[in-house]
Amino acid sequence: MSTPGKSVQIIIAEDDDDDFFLTRTAFEKAGMLNPLLRVKNGEELLELLRRRTDHRAALVILDLNMPRMDGREALQRIKADPELRRLPIIVMTTSNAEEDIVRSYDLGACSFIHKPVTFAAFVAAAGLLKRYWLEMVELPDAGGVPWTKA
Repeated sequence: MSTPGKSVQIIIAEDDDDDFFLTRTAFEKAGMLNPLLRVKNGEELLELLRRRTDHRAALVILDLNMPRMDGREALQRIKADPELRRLPIIVMTTSNAEEDIVRSYDLGACSFIHKPVTFAAFVAAAGLLKRYWLEMVELPDAGGVPWTKA
């Protein structure tokens, strides 16, 4: 189980360099200093998740609109994989289309966040994300493979 004070790995699946920079900067400003790994599409995300043996991410922040394999297909594949399906996935995207929200939850997303427009709003969202996902909830282990990295 996750414990407050431990540093958990976060994977950010984001193809846009500016959006990744904004996310990383907002996380830092909000005091979220967790190690971040970035992938640029769903194929890279699945490859990373399947090859990691030393530790796994506690959390994936997933954009829906990416090249090669979009976030919807990546989410569907992760939740269909018995070794990965417990991994909490937070969809963070520019879309606020009802069908994307409903489909994300139907596919197993734990949260759906519309990317904030201003930097101040992004920092506020990052602070809430940190408090909820990294300080409040219990995260599962992966059947003996730890989700947290000390």
